[in-house]
Amino acid sequence: QVQLQESGPGLVKPSQTLSLTCTVSGGSITTSYYYWSWIRQPPGKGLEWMGTITYDGYINYNPSLKSPTSISRDTSKNQYSLQLTSVTPEDTAVYYCARVDCHGSGTIDYWGRGTLVTVSS
Repeated sequence: QVQLQESGPGLVKPSQTLSLTCTVSGGSITTSYYYWSWIRQPPGKGLEWMGTITYDGYINYNPSLKSPTSISRDTSKNQYSLQLTSVTPEDTAVYYCARVDCHGSGTIDYWGRGTLVTVSS
C-alpha cells in the first residue's frame, strides 16, 4: 500500500518562501511510469495542479501559477518537495501530493491527506 504524507509549516508570511515535502512509503518515486504531483485547493475553490516530477526526474509546471514554483526530489529519502517563493495570501490552500499511474490513462491512484498552508502576516 502506497502512502504519501505532506509536511511543512502551516503558516507562512507574505513574500516568504513556502516549502513542503511529500514523504512516500510503500513504493519508490523512481519506479517506472509513476509520476508525482503537487495539487492545491484554495478555500472555496477547485483543485489546481501545480506541477509534476516524473520517475526519471523530469519536471513540468502549471504555467498559470503566479508565485515562482520549483519541485525537486531526494531519492535517498524517497521524498519530493515543493517550493513557492514570494507567496501572497492567494497561495493559501490545502496542498496535496499525489501519485499518477501512467501505465494506462494517467490517473491519480494515491493522494496524501493534504496540509493546510495559510499565508498571512
